[in-house]
Amino acid sequence: MSEKKNVLKDKSFSFAIRITNLYKYLSTHKNEYVLSKQLLRSGTAVGALIRESQNAESKADFIHKLSIAQKECDESIYWIELLFHTHYLSSSEYESISSEATEILKIIRSIIITSKSKNS
Repeated sequence: MSEKKNVLKDKSFSFAIRITNLYKYLSTHKNEYVLSKQLLRSGTAVGALIRESQNAESKADFIHKLSIAQKECDESIYWIELLFHTHYLSSSEYESISSEATEILKIIRSIIITSKSKNS
């Protein structure tokens, strides 16, 4: 039996891996601990919340969990921007991880909108 492909689950897990590796890099090579720890928390929470949403107790719970994932993803984008503007990330590093976060955010928003329209 083949499991249906879940693009958002896969993308958010890959993003969490990148965030974890970025945290290790920033703390080891740049001696940056505060901003990167905030990014680690929000960036890894996205995938965890998406996983939680898969076991939601209701449609409203599903939307609620994804809404929190949306907030965490947007917060991650904030920390990424701040790390870039304070010169901890190069332009190419920033563009790469920022575009990945933005893509995930757009997918989450789309699912929430679709779910809400089906709910009414």
